[in-house]
Amino acid sequence: MIASVGMGIPPNEITQPKVKSLVWELFDRADTKLIQRLMPVFDHALIDKRQFAVESDWFKENHTFQEKNNLYHELAIKHSLEAIDGCLSNEKFLKRPVPYEAVDMIIFVSSTGVATPSLDTYIMSKRSFRENTARMPLWGLGCAGGAIGLSRAFDWIMAHPDKNVLVVCCELCSLTFQKADYNKSNIVGTALFGDGAGAALLIGDKSPYLPYSKRTKPRIADTSSATRKSSHSVMGWEITNRGLEVVFSKSIPALVSSFWKHHISKFLNDIEIESQDVHSYIAHPGGRKVLEAMGEILQIPQTKVRHSYNVLRNHGNMSSATVLYILHEWMQDDITPGANSILSALGPGFSSELLLLEWHES
Repeated sequence: MIASVGMGIPPNEITQPKVKSLVWELFDRADTKLIQRLMPVFDHALIDKRQFAVESDWFKENHTFQEKNNLYHELAIKHSLEAIDGCLSNEKFLKRPVPYEAVDMIIFVSSTGVATPSLDTYIMSKRSFRENTARMPLWGLGCAGGAIGLSRAFDWIMAHPDKNVLVVCCELCSLTFQKADYNKSNIVGTALFGDGAGAALLIGDKSPYLPYSKRTKPRIADTSSATRKSSHSVMGWEITNRGLEVVFSKSIPALVSSFWKHHISKFLNDIEIESQDVHSYIAHPGGRKVLEAMGEILQIPQTKVRHSYNVLRNHGNMSSATVLYILHEWMQDDITPGANSILSALGPGFSSELLLLEWHES
């Protein structure tokens, strides 16, 4: 059972029009025609505001890869802890707080900075987690990381039904900003990506902490992974001396209409559910065009993906953490026990992760 979700929302909120103005200011020495041609992407992204880990003046200065990564190290720990603390004590979902000592595994997901030891070790040292807590750091999964983290938690908890798993996703996309990169991918990325951290607590069916949960909750019933071979150029990072430079192909919506369509069709057929019979789709919003392509493939009303649009509007694309924000919104709705949801995310690889969630009374 996914018993609770918490969020770590960075404090520096900025509206989309202000981001657009800032980008125009920062790229004023670039190819003016190119910048003018790309500016409408800010208006059409269906994003009203985003939150960043740094203030807007930070983007006006040049920063080395080391400076960016040091800041990632500091702030990712901070916002991850906010998400964890909120998750384990969330009164919306829990009758009483779950102690840190109850966590048997931490799965830490991130792709916007580098750390060895992985940041989950620092997180463990700042709270009263047990020393024998298992760890599974996941890096390089990008936007698919939240869904994949939940899938790996499901695998582990199926083998250990008396245990509890904490999935933590933290992405500080703003710290990867490249002031001197005038490529289309970088400029489009500035119109979409925000910062955020999320944490989800999964409780096994035989865990002594199962009674802590309240409200109708989703249980992961099945998962499916798919990776398209030789699609490395679709999305990801180009790692340079300046840091992480975003790769973001215009072919992504087309791949949704081909690769993802095949994956979701096969998954629905395997679990013997019609797309129209699914209560809701907890779909990671890679962007407006991705959500629209998914809606066309599934032939569903926008109400079934409404929280994906809402999170995109209020937070932007926070990479792996985004799907946990969307899950948080659906878990606050009064969903009838017995209903089914599909959780979906796309990421580098080019990869697709799908999960079947069944809603049960706690």
